[in-house]
Amino acid sequence: MNTLTCSPNDTAGLDIAALLGPAAWARLPAVVQRRFGSHAEAARYSGHMDLRCSHLGRVLAWLAWPLRGPLVPHCLTDVPTEVTACPDGRGGVVWSRHMGRQTVRSTKTAHPGGGVLERTAGGLAMALDVFEDGGALVFQSRHYAWCWGPLYLRVPACLSPGVCRVEHRDLGAGRFRFTLTMRHLLWGETFHQTGVFADPKE
Repeated sequence: MNTLTCSPNDTAGLDIAALLGPAAWARLPAVVQRRFGSHAEAARYSGHMDLRCSHLGRVLAWLAWPLRGPLVPHCLTDVPTEVTACPDGRGGVVWSRHMGRQTVRSTKTAHPGGGVLERTAGGLAMALDVFEDGGALVFQSRHYAWCWGPLYLRVPACLSPGVCRVEHRDLGAGRFRFTLTMRHLLWGETFHQTGVFADPKE
C-alpha cells in the first residue's frame, strides 16, 4: 500500500503546458493549446465514435462497472457522442463522454507524484504521463490504482487492461480526432476507441 494522498484538495491545479514544457507546448497547434491551456469555461464537442474491445476487455469493463469504471464493453461503429469538459472547482477538469445511452466520466488533476492523475468517482485511477508526439497531445498510463482519501493502492499490471494511450490530434477546419488504445503486455489490444469531433469555437 502506498499512502500517497490523492485527494483533489491536496493537488495543485492541472497545468498541461507546464507538464509538457515550453518547447513541446509550442509544437502543438494553437487550437490544441486553447482546448487544453485553460478550462475556466465549460466546452462541448460533438462527433461519432467507433468502439472495439476484446473478450478480455469486455470482462474487465464489466468488473470495473461497480466502481464506475470508464471502460465500454461494446463493439460498435459510428456512435453519436458528445464530450464535455468543465472545471471541477479544485484545479482539475471533469471529462464526460456521452455515447448513446452510456456516459463515461473521469476527472483529470495534477498527480502528487508528477504528471496527471485521472480517476472515476469510484476511485479507479490512472497515473499518466503527458507529452507531444508529431503535433498531437498524448496521455499515456504509467500504472493503474484505486485511491480513496490518503489510500493509493496500485493495481498489478497483469490485472490491468494494459497500457492506455489517449491521443488528441487536430485535423484542421474545426475538427479533431480522439483515439484511445489499451494494450496488455500478454493479451494484446483490449480496447480501441476513435472518433472525429467538431469544435464549435473554430
